[in-house]
Amino acid sequence: MNTDLEAPRVEGYLLLFRGNPWESEDFSNEQLQEIRDQVMSWFDQLQQAGKMVGGHPLMDRVKVVSGEGGRSVTDAPFAEAKEAVGGFLSLNVKSMEEAVAIARSNPMLQYGLITEVREIASGSPSLYRARQKRSLAAG
Repeated sequence: MNTDLEAPRVEGYLLLFRGNPWESEDFSNEQLQEIRDQVMSWFDQLQQAGKMVGGHPLMDRVKVVSGEGGRSVTDAPFAEAKEAVGGFLSLNVKSMEEAVAIARSNPMLQYGLITEVREIASGSPSLYRARQKRSLAAG
């Protein structure tokens, strides 16, 4: 990891899985097993190709901490919300385009899953931009 003085580099890509496709339809146990098998096959293919670093589904319980000293702790977003993050997958790929191609191959998309593709940075882009802004203002 670099410091806030250096421009951050892309160190990988993260897929954030949003939404709750299981709530939208009434799947039979057989259908759920078939979907699970498709998803596990997808994960296995990524792992065998050396593209998957790791990942996990996330539990529904969420606490949001904010404010100075973390004085505000609230429940949200709710697991039923489309914005709720249900899991993540860290990828070892060379480009955003490759990460998007992997996201597009997820069999869960046909059931309503939404996937956000994000770059993983070597340092904080926000701190770097603030440092640059301060340097420019100081002349």
